[in-house]
Amino acid sequence: MSTHKRRRLSRRRLLGATAIGVAATGAAVAGGTGLLSTASAAGFGHSDDGRNLVVDTGGGLVFKVSKTTGDLTSLRYRGKEYEGYGGRHSHVESGLGSAAVTLRQSGQTILVKAVHGAITQWYAARSGQSTIHLWTHKADASFTATRFLVRLKPGVFPNEGPDSWIESSDHVIEAGDVWRRADGTTHSKHYSGKRVIDYDHIGFTTGEVGLWLVRSNHEKASGGPFYRSLLRHSNDKGAGLYEILHYNQAQTEPERFGLQGPYVLAFTDGGAPSPALAHDRLDTSWVDGLGITGWVGRAGRGKVAGVGLKGMDPKHAYTVGFANADAQYWTKAAAGTGAFSCKGMLPGTYTLTVYKGELAVHTRQVTVTAGGSTALNTLTITGDPSAARTLWRLGDWDGTPRGFKNAELMTYAHPSDGRAAKWTGDVTLGGGDQAATFPAYVWQDVNNGVRVYFKLTAAQAAAAHTLRIGVTDAFSNGRPRVTVNEWVSPVPAPPKQPSTRSLTTGSYRGNNHMFTFQVPASAWKSNTSGYNVLKIDVVSGSSGTAFLSPGTSFDCVDLLA
Repeated sequence: MSTHKRRRLSRRRLLGATAIGVAATGAAVAGGTGLLSTASAAGFGHSDDGRNLVVDTGGGLVFKVSKTTGDLTSLRYRGKEYEGYGGRHSHVESGLGSAAVTLRQSGQTILVKAVHGAITQWYAARSGQSTIHLWTHKADASFTATRFLVRLKPGVFPNEGPDSWIESSDHVIEAGDVWRRADGTTHSKHYSGKRVIDYDHIGFTTGEVGLWLVRSNHEKASGGPFYRSLLRHSNDKGAGLYEILHYNQAQTEPERFGLQGPYVLAFTDGGAPSPALAHDRLDTSWVDGLGITGWVGRAGRGKVAGVGLKGMDPKHAYTVGFANADAQYWTKAAAGTGAFSCKGMLPGTYTLTVYKGELAVHTRQVTVTAGGSTALNTLTITGDPSAARTLWRLGDWDGTPRGFKNAELMTYAHPSDGRAAKWTGDVTLGGGDQAATFPAYVWQDVNNGVRVYFKLTAAQAAAAHTLRIGVTDAFSNGRPRVTVNEWVSPVPAPPKQPSTRSLTTGSYRGNNHMFTFQVPASAWKSNTSGYNVLKIDVVSGSSGTAFLSPGTSFDCVDLLA
């Protein structure tokens, strides 16, 4: 065996040993994590090729940053180039166009800074690591979005998954970004199918090389823990990874400003990135002295810890969120007790929200101090609609369409997808899985006028009842108007919802809203007179066709006793 091959094999064994050490702690195995010791950092340093600042991490990764635009123009890992497609490079926003770019080395860290107007972008290399740490500081709304897009060459990673498509053979069916394949399946960059709370990293792997974007804590992002947005895409012309911090698509919150990050671009030997790179485990003590605008280290942050939650439904997961105009955080509550802890929070007063599934069921205020820990006694849930007595209920009050027809598919496919069950169809209460026959979404131009058939006893039919319809989102001001037998409800006012597509782009996440209809006793029939018929129509002052007509997504429908 040649000396060169022996050295390469030795290095691979070192990486494998790192992966085994991670596995022994009970975490996921991650080969080539980018967390090598500085002893292996031969080549660590920087140079200038005339157009770019060139940084060698000493961990197998060499990257370049344009001296004129601040774009990331090269990602060369173990001698192979991965960056760029379509003549464009990786960048913050849609590219700054021009930027003042500088480089500074501080011990084992090389920091590149790019400034253009309200945006400052940083790239940091740590000696011996196959990673790049990134930060974005945005001072105002002069740019329309906050994101970093990593553009990757075509063919370097498999082109597969619902967020992939083949431009040479698939056909566009909506807005230039939703594609249909010959087999009837639909594909789009919107169809990654994950909420922010569901992932720490997103990326691609060949089995031999993996490239991952490990998300930041999103403390100054928008949309909360259940927000769904672009994560990655691939096609026959290239691929992309996204760190989305503010995006208008299906957005429910105003934009927050300030420093976002770090988020981490990591190469591996094909496995997932090291758990040590996750935002809640990442060691950032080395960042404190770098002078990054807006950076607040561990000493300037606080913690909230709660004993537990009272009144939980064991069928559902609970999340505790914290939000104000400047920052957002969330943490999962322990099953059974509801105990929770959220650390690394910026000082301030927050609205604490307890979510059953994705439905807010309790709120209160809480104050966080730098270096302090705020302790909370058991919180009693007071706002769960499921506590009310009902004559019948379709679905469950959890803030999602889960359990309704096509609900799961809609997070990674278009409503016209060949795998979707027919959107039309009525529901008869009294047996079987009735929720599964009720459509998750109703559109004015697709399946308007869904009917629910049910019977009432003479005593039930002799009284007025409240009908409740919970929705999770709406398009084009679509909202339900109901008819009960011959009685027709007033047209309700539209709640505030995102102004963009969502029902066709993989997200039912908007603003949860409950419509209540006071149905008089005169509207009902007793069971001796046959079925009562509830008809639900979507109404709107706007118009549209097919799946871009006014529509809404459902959380729950019930009739109170």
